[in-house]
Amino acid sequence: MEKPKYDHKRIEQKWQRIWEDRELFKAIPDRSKPKYYILDMFPYPSGAGLHVGHVTGYTATDILARYKRQKGFNVLHPIGWDSFGLPAEQYAIRTGTHPAMTTEQNISTYRRQLKSLGYSYDWSREFATSDPKYYKWTQWIFTQLYEKGMAYEAEMLVNFCPALGTVLANEEVEEGRSKEGGHPVERRPLRQWVLKITAYADRLIQDLDLIDWPDHLKKLQLNWIGRSEGAKIHFVEKKTQKQMTAFTTCPNTLFGVTFMVLSPEHPLVNEITTPEQKKEVESYRKLVATKSDLERTDLAKEKTGVWTGAYAVNPVNERLVPIWIADYVLMSYGTGAVMGVPAHDVRDFAFAKKFDLEIIPVIFPDVDAYPDQIPEDLKPEDVKIEVLAGKRCWTEGGLAIHSSWGSCSIDGINVEEAKKAIVDWLEKHQKGERTVNYKLRDWLFSRQRYWGEPFPILHFPDGTKRALDVDELPLCPPQLTDFKPSSSGDSPLAKVKDWVEIIDLKTGKSAKRETNTMPQWAGSCWYYLRFCDPHNDKEAWDKEIERYWMPVDLYVGGVEHAVLHLLYARFWHKVLYDCGYVSTLEPFQTLRNQGLVIARSYQHPNGGYVPPEEVREENGEYFQIGTNEKLISQVDKMAKSKLNGVIPDDIVEDFGADSLRMYEMFMGPFDKEKVWNTEAIQGCRRFLNRFYDLVMSDKACDEEIEEALKLGHRLVRDVEKEIEAMQFNTAIAKMMEFINAFSQFPKYPKTVLRLLCQLLYPFAPHIAEEAWEHLGGMDSLTHIPFPSYDPAYLIDTTVIYVVQVNGKVRGKWMLPKDMPEEELLAFIKTQPNIAKYLTGNISKVVFVSNKLISIVCDV
Repeated sequence: MEKPKYDHKRIEQKWQRIWEDRELFKAIPDRSKPKYYILDMFPYPSGAGLHVGHVTGYTATDILARYKRQKGFNVLHPIGWDSFGLPAEQYAIRTGTHPAMTTEQNISTYRRQLKSLGYSYDWSREFATSDPKYYKWTQWIFTQLYEKGMAYEAEMLVNFCPALGTVLANEEVEEGRSKEGGHPVERRPLRQWVLKITAYADRLIQDLDLIDWPDHLKKLQLNWIGRSEGAKIHFVEKKTQKQMTAFTTCPNTLFGVTFMVLSPEHPLVNEITTPEQKKEVESYRKLVATKSDLERTDLAKEKTGVWTGAYAVNPVNERLVPIWIADYVLMSYGTGAVMGVPAHDVRDFAFAKKFDLEIIPVIFPDVDAYPDQIPEDLKPEDVKIEVLAGKRCWTEGGLAIHSSWGSCSIDGINVEEAKKAIVDWLEKHQKGERTVNYKLRDWLFSRQRYWGEPFPILHFPDGTKRALDVDELPLCPPQLTDFKPSSSGDSPLAKVKDWVEIIDLKTGKSAKRETNTMPQWAGSCWYYLRFCDPHNDKEAWDKEIERYWMPVDLYVGGVEHAVLHLLYARFWHKVLYDCGYVSTLEPFQTLRNQGLVIARSYQHPNGGYVPPEEVREENGEYFQIGTNEKLISQVDKMAKSKLNGVIPDDIVEDFGADSLRMYEMFMGPFDKEKVWNTEAIQGCRRFLNRFYDLVMSDKACDEEIEEALKLGHRLVRDVEKEIEAMQFNTAIAKMMEFINAFSQFPKYPKTVLRLLCQLLYPFAPHIAEEAWEHLGGMDSLTHIPFPSYDPAYLIDTTVIYVVQVNGKVRGKWMLPKDMPEEELLAFIKTQPNIAKYLTGNISKVVFVSNKLISIVCDV
């Protein structure tokens, strides 16, 4: 009878149907088991669907979810959709299709693709952030923030895109244009809703110590929050006597101030600018208005600025210093004013050099204490001379110099002592004060969009407001066919007067609804909590259920969310903790990032892209087939627009979901960047073919073979260790090595094949289930415990002995372990290949048990 061939389509469809029909992955609280909550970062269902880069993270979490079930954990592994946001709205504007319709279509595509890959999600918990049943509770959380004083309205200088008709976050702007559509962006003052995330800045820093996150991720969050201790120093403009306050972490350098820099948006710029400089200042301010904060603060860019014509008085020595405006100073950080100390600040040094401003060193550099600051081509003494001559910037320690005037003198003391002394003097004379500053700004929370959560706020004519009660939620947006916002900054919701202007039934007053909507971040700030109790209509989640499932034990996603999403979610969670709604200080106990999957992309000189299959290589250069146009080669992040986004559908069709899952994990370490190669999937497919052939072979038997059992139990130990360390590529390599060795046996013990099924199951669950069933398994592997290895099978009974004669290796033998020296020597003498070298008397024998015997013969 001919052995059956591995038919991935039949097997995968069969087991996906069984898993779904039997609801094998449904999570129900069970206090008799340890829980394990594993979560993928919330996917946004774009029209392009999944590409294989997305599959990496989803496959890894599924491996761990299946493995943890095998280890006896009660696993919660949910999935849902981050479905509000600008891309869906822009698509609706372009096509005239309602965003609800396109969002549902996109979700259907994603759902089908994920199910085709056999992921063990609890689909009964699925939801989308754009569902009123969900955003009712997003709105309710906003009311909690509002009642706690964490949400307020303020006029803010924002990135506004007239073409998109909405405010954009700094991260949504690149080179003065929106990332969505590439439209010009300008700075504009608008009244906005703001969340007071700065009130939690210190806790957001301190509680990083409570969680298991990669160090580089924690550092990114620390840098974004940007806590720094320093001083506010009060300068006065000479003519108007207007006060300007500068924040600095180096108050000890105050005597070295040779200029001041204000943000172009600083409210004093208009008042202090002289008539002669007014035109130049206004022109510069218009130019700056087109730039994002990220562009303005790029250290690598060339410094720009304009003098206002005004002078400031240095409070410590009454020296007059020119006041400039420059784009690298932001109103959103510190006070919007910076004291320029070019001798001891790299950015100020570059600015002073560009505009030929004075440089006064006020730190005698301790070059011996900072050898890493000495360039290779210079001696320490040369660096010292250049710093003191104002030709080099020194940002490290030393002694204060040129820092004495009147009652204030810090000359001769080190930097740290000088900081304390100068601030003591400033506070005594009411010219400054100690303070802590943060780069973190309060969170701009308004968007002028249709496709987002309406704010549950009513505005009354007298200026008061009321947050809607829970029985008035959800507040749904009106139905619109024209989603385009106005260039004035009004949301599309403002067009519907009978929705905006109402009589408040609870107070009887006339009122206006808020017409801005929340940003896409809102729904993804708390979705992990709703997954705990997704069908609760009475409250956002039941406290007992939350206490059972939280925190998320493992959170997996891309490093691009390292700052904002994670920071915002942590902030909301801490507010909810303070309100008594959640039981943990942090939402995500352990977090891991998958490495980017990149693909070779070929850029046409005209800016377009050519897919790899239309490209030929010649002498290291690339040409488009047919046109012979020379192309630019580059490795890029996968994207449909660059024609290098490989979709999983075709791979699943040709090779099977299990082959794709295996290849995704086998490409390289989980957290490292990997280059996609469709042809390489063949190797994983061949491995699964060999596994299937072993299981179906006539050699499969009920006999036990000692060496096969040793191989199997060692594999159990190795695969368990690698899964726990998320070293999935090496776990697969171990299984491949096992197949190579196991297939050499004359028969294939079924007990060992069953072990292999259990180990392969998290990685390639469809074929593992099929093989398990063929070998007599009576239940799904979902319910079969992960095998444990017998230590007895890990003990070697034989070892390799190396034999040397007169310092040269003459042979190696596999012999019984712990063989006595006398027996080993007697055995060697019987071997013809060794005996011929044993001429003369044996004068010395060096014996290392279980490793080596070295014989020295007299010649």
